[in-house]
Amino acid sequence: MIKEIVKDIKFLMIKSELATKDDLYILTDLIDTLNHNRKSCVGMAANMIGYNKCILVYMDKNDNIEYMINPKIIKYDSEYETEEGCLSLIGTRKTKRFKKIKVEYYNDKFQKRLKVFNDFEAQIIQHEMNHFEGIII
Repeated sequence: MIKEIVKDIKFLMIKSELATKDDLYILTDLIDTLNHNRKSCVGMAANMIGYNKCILVYMDKNDNIEYMINPKIIKYDSEYETEEGCLSLIGTRKTKRFKKIKVEYYNDKFQKRLKVFNDFEAQIIQHEMNHFEGIII
């Protein structure tokens, strides 16, 4: 179901909890909402649509929607400064990101996955993972 984008900063600043198998329904809402906002959005964390769970979706380099459950960056390299926007905020903000990250996460069957991401995909994932910590660019 397409959900409204949360703009309440106090809610967005609450740290997210680890997701469980009972939270998998959130994936559908995230995917539907990202698809609906595709022209102005490349990634979305669950708290952006009202769920304080560690689930994110993002557009990969081939314009496909991918997802991660309970992701954790285990290695990063090559910090740089960039400017980002967020559907939950007005305007853009400067921030620091890493060009290359290695992420451990779970798929929808709760099987552990490990993958290296580079450049814009890495930037999107870092942005969404900041949401889990209550960090809004």
